[in-house]
Amino acid sequence: MEFQFNTDSSVMGTENVAERIEAQLRKRLGRFEERLTRLEVHVTDSNARKGGDDDKSCRIEARPRGGDPVVVTAQAGDVDLAARQAGEKMVSLLESHFGKADRHHR
Repeated sequence: MEFQFNTDSSVMGTENVAERIEAQLRKRLGRFEERLTRLEVHVTDSNARKGGDDDKSCRIEARPRGGDPVVVTAQAGDVDLAARQAGEKMVSLLESHFGKADRHHR
């Protein structure tokens, strides 16, 4: 599974942030790895340097093999929490997505 990390100019897009989020999402979504071709993660900060609650956003797009992309978004006060919450949403979405596909193939 390919992993792509994108950030806007107001979020620290350092390797450390990207590595942390990638490791977190690979661990959380690892059981779906054979069924996905790519994960794209987009992290943004809507208030930039002004600060504020829940101003960090994480959007995850997963691309199932042979299927249409699925997307989730979460907002939080920091990028790690936003990524964690988006990861939880993606697990739930993929469980539902693949569960339905598995039921149709039986």
